Amino acid sequence: MSLYGTMRTGVSGMNAQANRLGTVAENIANSSTVGYKKASVQFSSMILPSTAGAYNSGGVETDVRYSISDQGTFSYTTSATDLAVNGNGFFIVQGSDGIDYLTRAGSFVVMDDGTLQNSAGYTLMGYKYSSTSDPTIVVNGFDGLEPIDLSSASISATASTSGTLNVNLPSGEAVGFTKSTSLVAYDSQGNSRLLDFTYTKTGANAWTVQADYAGPPATAVVAPTPVTFDVNGKITGPMTLATTALTAATLNGAELPSFNIDISGSTQLAAEFSVSLGDCNGNAASEVTGYEIDEKGVVSVVYDNGDLTPRFRVALASVQSPDNLTPIAGNLYSQSNDSGVVVMGYAGSSGFGKILSGALEDSNVDVAEELTAMIESQRNYTANSKVFQTGSELMDVLVNLKR
Repeated sequence: MSLYGTMRTGVSGMNAQANRLGTVAENIANSSTVGYKKASVQFSSMILPSTAGAYNSGGVETDVRYSISDQGTFSYTTSATDLAVNGNGFFIVQGSDGIDYLTRAGSFVVMDDGTLQNSAGYTLMGYKYSSTSDPTIVVNGFDGLEPIDLSSASISATASTSGTLNVNLPSGEAVGFTKSTSLVAYDSQGNSRLLDFTYTKTGANAWTVQADYAGPPATAVVAPTPVTFDVNGKITGPMTLATTALTAATLNGAELPSFNIDISGSTQLAAEFSVSLGDCNGNAASEVTGYEIDEKGVVSVVYDNGDLTPRFRVALASVQSPDNLTPIAGNLYSQSNDSGVVVMGYAGSSGFGKILSGALEDSNVDVAEELTAMIESQRNYTANSKVFQTGSELMDVLVNLKR
């Protein structure tokens, strides 16, 4: 073993402990950073070939590991767009460069352009609803993802497309007896349109029903239709009534499309005329009052009438070995050769965790552990410096032998 080897080993030890101190400093600095995953240094010995008569000192090598798969605790907030994943999965975010990354940092806010961005300025990605069914996932890549954009969520009105009207018609009344009730339907501009239904008894267990738009102008929407009942007072037909569409000429530029009204729950019993259920879907013009994100990642717009309209669904990604992802500034991760391929999915299904709205994942740093590691590294660094210093002093002795 040479004196130079001793000094090199001491330097190797100091460099290793300096690397460890670097990760400790980074961990402590980010102990309050949302979604941060702690770094740690793994040591491995470096051995050089030696002979029986001479020992070659080696040293120590370091490898930085990130505890990406270790989940942090949760802090709860009052913002519906603060998100955390309870379990497996990463949010997908996109930078201004158009590249998609993975992250556990879910402190998103709605920007002026309607997108959801986290504190690092990256935009949350998801799949857009084109109907009431869940959007289709591209399992093995980021294709099909769009920035979650709520800018189009403004005042909304929905025309009625279906209705229900279940009544009881008094069985003891004479032929010619009439009774009326009304339903409110909504046209394409959200205006309420009153539809008046009139029932007239025409015989034993037989009635007619017709409906008119109250106007102006008054317009027939259901022609007189025979309705029959059996001896037990249950309706035998028809089970639905089809309305006639009201055109823009009738409704001052708005339209009320034709739709079916379910009357299958109607009865004819020895009781007074009554309505057990009367309703039409659709809604009047309503303003946006907020947003809601459920545990499955469905992003819905909340209107002042209480309606929820799903707009996007947050996508989650997973890899086989998350601890081998490549960390990037901003609490981001990208796929590496050792992490495995990215697999896409939805929260609450296929091995993915659930999304918590109004919550943030804290860093998984234990400050007490880091301070302990800092003291250990400091002492180990000092010890390695003593090795170097001793080697240097022995070298001085060797140099001075000629004097």
